Amino acid sequence: MKSLSSQAFCVRKLKVLADTTRLAVLQILMEEPKHVGELNAVLGVEQSLLSHHLKVLRKEGFVSATRDGKCVLYSVAPNIQRSNVGKAINLGCCLLSFD
Repeated sequence: MKSLSSQAFCVRKLKVLADTTRLAVLQILMEEPKHVGELNAVLGVEQSLLSHHLKVLRKEGFVSATRDGKCVLYSVAPNIQRSNVGKAINLGCCLLSFD
């Protein structure tokens, strides 16, 4: 049985990914790093909303941001464990697959 702290950790991570836009951002970034404009071209959401979602993903450790000249390049954070099977990440409590 999992401890309450590990369950709380898992619940927090899953709540972050329960939003369709954040889940889509993570799925896109699993392919390759992207700039905000590239993400926006695929998702078609307002840039302020996209920036909010990226901030949440960064805060929770799913996404990292790197300055690229005047732009910011977003990628899946290096601490996110990717599964060897398909497009999936290991959240520690469960495996999230994008297949």
